[in-house]
Amino acid sequence: MAHTQRIPVIAGVLLAAGGGRRLGGRPKALLNHRGRPLVEHAVRVLRDGGCGPVHVVLGAAAEDVRARADLAGSEVTVNADWEEGMGSSLRAGLGALEGSGADAALVLLVDQPGIGAEAVARVRSAYRSRATIAAASYAGERGHPVLFGAARWADIAAGAVGDQGARAYLRAHRDAITLVECSDVAEAYDIDTAADLTRLE
Repeated sequence: MAHTQRIPVIAGVLLAAGGGRRLGGRPKALLNHRGRPLVEHAVRVLRDGGCGPVHVVLGAAAEDVRARADLAGSEVTVNADWEEGMGSSLRAGLGALEGSGADAALVLLVDQPGIGAEAVARVRSAYRSRATIAAASYAGERGHPVLFGAARWADIAAGAVGDQGARAYLRAHRDAITLVECSDVAEAYDIDTAADLTRLE
């Protein structure tokens, strides 16, 4: 009996909880990009890259972000422990997907506006199974976005502490990662300091 191939559900997880310490405490989610908050731009990138559902993890100034950004159609999780660093936001994002039926989570950072839908779609298409790990690479260097199959979430969450996110897990499982070259369609800079703000339009 032939069974039709179920289309995998690849959820987008946007980590947008940072307080922008080096930006004088301006939450990164609310930085202006093309006339709208950066978080809106990133949600659209995930959606246009084929991810759904889209989960947004907020933290710093979460109420302001909800009030000022149009996050319609996204699930929002507020990470009360955002000051602990990115690890807690990654745990919150993966935790929000528990029981959602998603096969994988594609994780994007709000402060990397040079990464667009094309890079998301490329990394997304590297999904093969619930054990897949795939990451964008830029001239051979691993970067974001990163895709984690659901079978790996519990272990990733267990190791996501401080500002590490999934770094230690990715290092330990280097041989399992599918690298997807994206330097022809994306730029992996971060908006971390006041000088970086010139990269926003």
